[in-house]
Amino acid sequence: MGSQGPIDPFIHVFLISFPGQGHVNPLLRLGKRLASKGVLVTFCAPECVGKDMREANKNIVSDEPTPYGDGFIRFEFFNGWEYTQPNENRQLETELANLESLGRVLLPEMIKQNEANGRPVSCLINNPFLPWVCDVAKSLDIPYAVLWVQSCASFSTYYHYYFNLENFPNESNPHIDVHLPNMPILKWDELPSFLLPYNPFPVLANVVLRQFNYLSNPIRIFIESFEELEKDIVNYMSKFFPIKTVGPLIVDEHSKIGENIRADLVKADSSITQWLNSKPPSSVVYISFGSIVVPSQEQVDEIAYGLLNSGLNFLWIMKPPRKNSSFPTVVLPQGYLDKVGNKGKVVEWCLQEEVLAHPSLVCFLTHCGWNSSMEAIVNGVPIVAFPQWGDQVTNAKYLVDEFKIGVRLSRGVTEKRTIPRYEVEQSLHEVSSGPKAAEMKSNALNWKKKAAEAVAEGGSSDQNLQCFIDELITLQKNCQVRTSIQLV
Repeated sequence: MGSQGPIDPFIHVFLISFPGQGHVNPLLRLGKRLASKGVLVTFCAPECVGKDMREANKNIVSDEPTPYGDGFIRFEFFNGWEYTQPNENRQLETELANLESLGRVLLPEMIKQNEANGRPVSCLINNPFLPWVCDVAKSLDIPYAVLWVQSCASFSTYYHYYFNLENFPNESNPHIDVHLPNMPILKWDELPSFLLPYNPFPVLANVVLRQFNYLSNPIRIFIESFEELEKDIVNYMSKFFPIKTVGPLIVDEHSKIGENIRADLVKADSSITQWLNSKPPSSVVYISFGSIVVPSQEQVDEIAYGLLNSGLNFLWIMKPPRKNSSFPTVVLPQGYLDKVGNKGKVVEWCLQEEVLAHPSLVCFLTHCGWNSSMEAIVNGVPIVAFPQWGDQVTNAKYLVDEFKIGVRLSRGVTEKRTIPRYEVEQSLHEVSSGPKAAEMKSNALNWKKKAAEAVAEGGSSDQNLQCFIDELITLQKNCQVRTSIQLV
């Protein structure tokens, strides 16, 4: 595309994101993909997200449409809600309830104002943790879709749990295996940990599961995956929901056009690329545990010495926890960086997709969040799986046993042990130079190729997005999308 210009009739897709890095990133990437096809996209979130985005990047974060591909992107943020990451589950529940109360009032007002400004909204898209957005869409008679920011396997697991369709661990039998259609058998500690009977964060389970109350009417449930990666489970779940894969959302031919339209909420270290350039090909271990979880000090010490003893170069992302976070601030062992010298680099944040694409990378020691998992797949990087909680343990199962692109170092917090340094060292050698290292790398490169094909013009994910846009155009032409908004 490139010279076609905006589609006609005018399509305006309004995205509403939960204020977390793992939600903001994929939703904005979906917006960029839609905009590249000629759509006007508005990205909406609390102002605290906008503030972080402006500070972390040289962002074009404007309420005026910014050209992107054949379409445009604009931003709208609303005041009244701030990050707190409270320590107690009860406080977290209150914060999410406050966000919902505020959003139910402000979102209709923003949509009405957009219509008054000549930008009537054609479709709302939300991500998990904001299921109430579906209510707002229905009250305004606007089509809506959902971006599921985890795997289709995770979606299926939550679905079968919510509707009590299979036997899951319970208090009287907490360690049973779970047999789900078109999926490998999941051991109890390979299930999303929010579904376990002793889950310490029931509010997070409730808010994810609550989404299933709203999934009877969306015109699409977008999965941040690609058909070739999860073909059997996607085909099966498509019998019950309007599921369409649209991933991997990180591969974007227009990224250079709008490279300053980014969703990073923390400023990246600018010295990383030069350091990576100084290292030989396939010689650097990249370590990151995402934007939320911080391992214990004891575990950090063991990882640190496992890295040192491996003799490999490494880039380690050690982001300090947010203020009021329940996670502690951890530090490297005293004198550690002196021992490491130029073989290691420790920074607070990076542009992860750029790091994973660098030829110096040999493997990725990761918490297995789905965004990180997809970024590893997109770049053909083998992984050392160090999941902690939530869907991370399920992702680790698939990355290691199904996709066969890495080894498992941890089984998550339910394992209740500190992984010793010799296991860290052993896992790193297994992926970087062990007998099966070449096979894992070959598998990773094969998935990289399939991922690129999925998002290329005419690929499975590309077709799914184009069909969605075509449907919105048809709805609008047939006057099935309302032309005036009335607040309830």
